[in-house]
Amino acid sequence: MTPPSSNDSRFAPEPVRVALLDLNAGVENQGIPSLRALLAAANGQYADTPVQVDTFDVRQDAALPGLEYDIYVSSGGPGSPFDGEGTTWDARYFDWISALWGHNQAAPPEDRKHALFICHSFQLLCRHFELGTVTKRASQSFGIFPVHTTAAGREDPLLDDLPNPLWAADFRWWQVVRPDRDRLRELEGCVIAWDAPPDDDPTAERAVMGVRLSPEIAGVQFHPEADPEGMLSHFQRPERQQQIVERFGTAKYERLLHRLDEMDALQQTHATVIPAFLRRALAPSAPSARESRMSV
Repeated sequence: MTPPSSNDSRFAPEPVRVALLDLNAGVENQGIPSLRALLAAANGQYADTPVQVDTFDVRQDAALPGLEYDIYVSSGGPGSPFDGEGTTWDARYFDWISALWGHNQAAPPEDRKHALFICHSFQLLCRHFELGTVTKRASQSFGIFPVHTTAAGREDPLLDDLPNPLWAADFRWWQVVRPDRDRLRELEGCVIAWDAPPDDDPTAERAVMGVRLSPEIAGVQFHPEADPEGMLSHFQRPERQQQIVERFGTAKYERLLHRLDEMDALQQTHATVIPAFLRRALAPSAPSARESRMSV
């Protein structure tokens, strides 16, 4: 009797369904293409598990996924994290977070959903769970900056393969400060990264750059999907160069290009954070990909 072929569809693993939540409100950027590329790269990588991706335009169409997906990635986006107050999409987005959290609280570990919140979505996550104070910065953060991991962050599966500090793309007017320690303890969560080390300036108000809320759910303020090669090409376009120089000055523009041109530091973050998130999320469907360091 001929053994079944590994290519026989009858024996192929079920696809893992990923919902990509686009919060860019129709503004063109590098984030969504980079996220799609990272998700596409995961297709078949873990025990030949197929990865199927559906995109939801949250802010333009008020489109939100249900709980039929296995993995959720919620993107960054422009504007204030309070822009949506009173809108349909804002209410639906927070209802989705509540449903996701409630499902995971009730489900056995193997049935829980994994979610990663990035930049704008991270600020909304912190708003929803009241994890800290969401406030506008005195000036816009724009460039490639060091991100400092906490003791918990250095053990976290998203960040444990990165140096401290790691380097990341950070483009924002808003920030999360003064984390509510009692609230985090209540949720069994923790801060995994800051924008400056604690001894940098004891009087300064440091922004939270990452939180872990559960083994399945985490959020980061920076852009782990940022692809240095794609960003370099994007920022070298004449119209983008003119916009940046007019707003931030030539010195800041040249510093940004220099850090992108070096590639290594940002490329390490790009190649580590989201792949680590996906590897952890796909582990139940791909036993051979499990690693002991995945536990939180």
